[in-house]
Amino acid sequence: MFFPDRVKSIKSTDRVLEVGPGGTPHPRSDVFLEKKYDDEHITLEQRGYTQPLSTDKEVVYFDGGRFPFSDNEFDYVICSHVLEHVDDIDHFTAELQRVAKRGYLEFPIIYYDYIYNFPEHVTLLMYKNGVIKYMPKNQAGINDFKAIQKLFYKSLEARYDDIVRDLKEYFFQGFEWETKIITEKTSSFDDLTFPSDRIVLQVNPRSIQSDHRLKTYIKTIVKNLLPRS
Repeated sequence: MFFPDRVKSIKSTDRVLEVGPGGTPHPRSDVFLEKKYDDEHITLEQRGYTQPLSTDKEVVYFDGGRFPFSDNEFDYVICSHVLEHVDDIDHFTAELQRVAKRGYLEFPIIYYDYIYNFPEHVTLLMYKNGVIKYMPKNQAGINDFKAIQKLFYKSLEARYDDIVRDLKEYFFQGFEWETKIITEKTSSFDDLTFPSDRIVLQVNPRSIQSDHRLKTYIKTIVKNLLPRS
């Protein structure tokens, strides 16, 4: 979760569900919902190669369909970095609203996936004007650039993540919702991107200082990607 400070409205008496907590759940969550995979490697991929969940709290597993909970069983539901893994956005968000009437959503947006193109991400999303716009990633043409994206993916594996932290406001969205989540499928990139006047970048001194490190990483990665004679 990149914006934990945006989780603001959990009350002391609320029962909180977290969907797909990965290895770093929110401390206020009471119950965790995880999708069950038969292949442990797929499980590792889906949680982004992070550490496994270690908790004494209740963990419930499901097959990806209906959540195994009653209507309004929870007061608040946290769903961070899960929607991009989901094919059926309308069904999934309906289930979030069925089990709770308030919650928090966080997900990467199109700029992040155009650079790194995580294969586990299947849907592109953007929260705009109170609506979550979404597009299946296989309709966006992103995979045509895999040969280029491999360089940036490898740089992230090498722990060069300054650009992610510096531009997190342009790579991710996080917001609370109450009562209703509105979703809409789109075929327009305009729905998934910021207007030009919304993009205002400032020089980050820390990034300038790390410029030499970035160049070193990229040189190493390019060298390793070149065919060997």
